[in-house]
This record gives sequence, structure tokens and C-alpha cells, in this order.
Amino acid sequence: MNSRKPSSVASPLPPDYPVRPVQIGRVNWVGLWTLYVREVHRFAKIGMQTVGAPVITSLLFLMVFAVAIGERTQLSGSLAGDVNFVKFLVPGLVMMAVLQNAFANSSSSLVVSKVQGNIIDLLMPPLGPGELLFGLAAGGVSRGIAVGLAALVVLGPFADLGIPEQPLSAFLTLITFLVLGSLFMSLAGILAGVWANKFDEMSAITNFIIQPLAFLSGTFYSVERLPAPFDTIATLNPVFYAIDGFRSGLIGVGDRPIMTGLIVLTAVNIVLGLLCYRVLASGYRLKS
Repeated sequence: MNSRKPSSVASPLPPDYPVRPVQIGRVNWVGLWTLYVREVHRFAKIGMQTVGAPVITSLLFLMVFAVAIGERTQLSGSLAGDVNFVKFLVPGLVMMAVLQNAFANSSSSLVVSKVQGNIIDLLMPPLGPGELLFGLAAGGVSRGIAVGLAALVVLGPFADLGIPEQPLSAFLTLITFLVLGSLFMSLAGILAGVWANKFDEMSAITNFIIQPLAFLSGTFYSVERLPAPFDTIATLNPVFYAIDGFRSGLIGVGDRPIMTGLIVLTAVNIVLGLLCYRVLASGYRLKS
């Protein structure tokens, strides 16, 4: 009867080899950065469509209104003196382009992934809901800011904005509302992209919700000129505070105090951020 001793098999890995080839802490910074770069690359590689086209659209709006109205109309904000219509219009057009494109970036990222069937590329990597939320939202904010800066460069000379002469406080106000406004619409885009499963549903949200909110937010007029109760209804629109605060920082004309806009936009961003986190964590309409 032959007895064999169990043979010892040498391990193919060295003894000091880590259990996981990549150590991930509380935040997956590498994955988060990769997702953000992916989102930026999505719109940067077709910059003429994602950045150039919105600027051209804003320029066409400006040309139409400048020819139709031009210098013949003076508008008064409740917090500043009179300003000609073209100068009043430019900040609204810039911010409207920022908001629409921040929404479009985050929403299209999710909808296109669903339609193409590669949504698994977002769900399978070791990214938590907070990291997904931050990466998608930051991509939308980046596109919104890129469009805003390009629009300012193109439209600014038509309104003689005098940005270099503005005080530091005005510049900080401009940047704050630019970031808060683009973040607000980027978060809204995430919710819309999660809910929509096809382009028709996404178009319905854009045409029946986003466009009316943008056009009825004081972009082309001062809400002080609206009769009651429409002036009050207009101030219930969060987009109004983004445009009004941005206009206050750029030309010093606003319909509501800056602090009111900051409080409203901060509250809206917190609520939308919590909703987005909850939706991403649950996998609603993403994993089914």
C-alpha cells in the first residue's frame, strides 16, 4: 500500500503581492477623475456642435432683438438704474445658453448610454452613487461654463459690458451664479436622463419643461414689468434667480436681491443633489 505525501504547490504570486491590485479608499478618486474626463471628452471632441452652435444661436437672438428694438428701449431693474436693452439682454442670453447646455450634457450622457446599450459602463466600475453623481454633474457644469465663456467673448463687445472695470465683488457674484446655475441644470439633467429611456422622452422634457423655464425667466425682459400676479409667478422659477444673479454680477442690474438668489439656488441644488443621489443609489430605470 503506497502512501503519498501531499505535494506542496508553489504559489504563482509572490508572498508580498496585494490582495487587490488597486486599493480603493473611501472615495475612488481614479474612477471619479476618469468619469469626469470622459464627460468632458464627450462634448470637447465635437466642440463646434456642443459649444460653438449655442454661441451662434445666442448671437442670432441678439441680432434679431438688436435690430427690432436696439437702443430705443431702456429697462430699469429694481436694484439699479436704467440700462439699454441690448446690454440687459446679453447676460440673459449667455446664462440661458449655459443652463441649456449644462442640462443637455448630463441628460444626453445617460440617455445615449441607455439607447446604445452601454449603460453598464457606468454601473459596473467600482463607483458609488456619490461618485457617479459628482462626475456627471461636474461634466455638465464644465460644458455650461465653457459655453458661457465663449458666449461672453462673442456677445460681450456688442453690449460694452466693461468686464475689466468691474469690482472684485461683482466678478465673484458672476462666477458664483454661473456655477450654481449650471450645477442646478446639470443635476436636473441627471434626473431627466435617469427617467428617460429614449430620445422622444428626453425631447418632451426639453421642449415642455426646460425651454419654457428658460424663456419665461426674465431672459428677454425685466419681471418688474410683468403685471400681477405674473411677476410673482415668474419669481417662483429657479432659472430666474440664476439669470438675475448673473446679470447683477455682470452689469449691476437685478430684479431681486443677490442674497435671495443665492439662498434659492443653494436650496434647489441641495434638494436636487439628494434626489439624484437617491435615484442613482437605487438604480431606478438604470439596472432594469
